[in-house]
Amino acid sequence: MHRVLEHFCGYIAIERGLSRNSVAAYRTDLSDFISYLLRIGKKSFSEVTRDDIIEFLGEHKDSGMEPASLARRLVAIKVFFKYLFQEKLIPENVTTVMDSPKLWRILPEFISSKEVEALMNVYAVNAKDFLAIRNRAILEVMYACGLRVSEAASLKVSSINFDDGVIRVFGKGSKERIVPIGHLAVQALRRYLTKSRPYLLKTPDESTLFLSNRGKVLDRERIWAIIKETARLAGIRKNIHPHTLRHSFASHLLENGADLRVIQEMLGHADIATTQIYTHVDQRQLLAVHRKFHPRAK
Repeated sequence: MHRVLEHFCGYIAIERGLSRNSVAAYRTDLSDFISYLLRIGKKSFSEVTRDDIIEFLGEHKDSGMEPASLARRLVAIKVFFKYLFQEKLIPENVTTVMDSPKLWRILPEFISSKEVEALMNVYAVNAKDFLAIRNRAILEVMYACGLRVSEAASLKVSSINFDDGVIRVFGKGSKERIVPIGHLAVQALRRYLTKSRPYLLKTPDESTLFLSNRGKVLDRERIWAIIKETARLAGIRKNIHPHTLRHSFASHLLENGADLRVIQEMLGHADIATTQIYTHVDQRQLLAVHRKFHPRAK
């Protein structure tokens, strides 16, 4: 994939006459995109879907990247895929229907409370398998706390305060925040720590919370795969990934009346404008609010 990128950079430099700085910008943006594709298991550009591109851009938007930079990355991807299609390296150009102004309103798909329940129930509460117990704990914590996958992977055993029912999270830029866990996630964590982690642990001084079956730190790629596989087993056909749980966490809090500022704090967003991309207010709720508060609605 990187070799194809170098051919593309040669093409835009020689045939399209782009400046050295422009070519360097294309190379940087597309190298990041290729790294993302490899991380999610895509090994060729023909496997890339429109959702993959949206999720890639969504991750950067969540990290605070400016709209202008996001737009530049989308342009780079669109030009690159047009080139791939012209060179017959992909069967179709999935970027042709991607409209920049509308793209920023396209959010990662979220799941309903019932779908969350189905996801959790893949691993029964009374499961005895070490990995099933661990997987249930990962899902419960990520949904209960709205964690990024990198945050879940880096949790320590000491991050959990069972007495206060909170968890200490280090987000982007090593910013610390305290997030409530919730009793179901607490139960799942207690079960994991007593019935699973001791058997997964190979090094006594390992402090990382979630471990692999070899006793190693469970990396973000493996957590991604666990969530994908769990969604498949639960019969959920939506494009589920770790960010879906974070997005659903915020959406469900908002739908049940939580203040946006509180959600912002729990998500660890510096700017509330970033938090607003997670909000979903369905049409029924809008109508109900309008009828309740507008003086001429009744």
